[in-house]
Amino acid sequence: MQFIDLAAQQSRIRDKIDARIAGVLDRGTYISGPEVSELETRLAEFCGALHCVSCANGTDALELALIALGIGEGDAVFVPSFTFAATAEVVPGLGATPVFVDVDSNTFNMDVASLERAIVHARSLGLRPAVVIPVDLFGLPADYAPIKAIVERENMRLIGDSAQGWGGRYHNQMTGTLADITTTSFFPAKPLGCYGDGGALFTNDPEKAALLDSLRIHGKGSEKYDNVRIGMNSRLDTLQAAILIEKLEIYADELESRNKVAQRYSTKLAPFIEVPFVPEGYVSIWAQYTLKARSQDERARLMTSLQNQGIPSVIYYPRPLHTQSAYADFPCDPSGLPVSVDLAQRVFSLPMHPYLTHEDQDRVIKCLIDALQIS
Repeated sequence: MQFIDLAAQQSRIRDKIDARIAGVLDRGTYISGPEVSELETRLAEFCGALHCVSCANGTDALELALIALGIGEGDAVFVPSFTFAATAEVVPGLGATPVFVDVDSNTFNMDVASLERAIVHARSLGLRPAVVIPVDLFGLPADYAPIKAIVERENMRLIGDSAQGWGGRYHNQMTGTLADITTTSFFPAKPLGCYGDGGALFTNDPEKAALLDSLRIHGKGSEKYDNVRIGMNSRLDTLQAAILIEKLEIYADELESRNKVAQRYSTKLAPFIEVPFVPEGYVSIWAQYTLKARSQDERARLMTSLQNQGIPSVIYYPRPLHTQSAYADFPCDPSGLPVSVDLAQRVFSLPMHPYLTHEDQDRVIKCLIDALQIS
């Protein structure tokens, strides 16, 4: 059994992908070919954003967003500790300071009360609260309304890290439209992934979109050799754009299938273990289907049982960022980050993809229930 079955998806659309790749090869425009702008238009239309700017990867997307917002030395950027390192690692490189915030124990997403404490603490350290970056973790959108209220009150800016959640819904609004700038990743394992690295940014601000377009191509101006600002080299390859165009065609259908898998998992497993919580008005894209064991020991036992049956499972994330060597000296919520620490000891994720058969789902469910009933 595959944890994420990319081969099944490829088999479904292989002929269309082959035709798209052949078209790129025939034209020979491997950088900034027409497929890039076509993809950007389709991505923006899909989520309802006015502008999409593609780039080389999701980490670059975060860095580009911060640069576009003028973030630098003395600025505090608030990020959750329970997430992948990319969200925080782009901040120190610009001279700014990441400030770690705890997450909600039910949704795994940024906790508003912790954010409030972290802002006060950052000011006490002489930092200027500048940006909040909530993460749409495991496919579930963050709680944007109260976060946005804080951002507006404090005269900050909001970047949505939707590397795992692009296409999810928050009260009838899709991720990509919920922040000043939203970023995403097309890493192959993402729900919408290419066959290499790729990323994109979304905004409704035409000036920000033009700035991002310049920044991703060496700070270009109106002429090729008139670089009007310091930029970076972060273009999405034409071949990857061509592949993503075909994947986007089936994306809505795949998201529906992911939700059916998740609903079946939750219905069967809820009497035995704590299943993912999706608040009313939210739609997750289920980048991961993540359970909470009662303890670290129980998690280890359950994962061993799955492994013995040939069923893969993964821990996202075994160490919160604020406990990792590279980030241990940065500030965080002065009340601590107990939820992030607790989740890191108990969560584990099951196989999740649109092509997971009922038979494979039943294998996973039976193995877990049998293991849980032994204790």
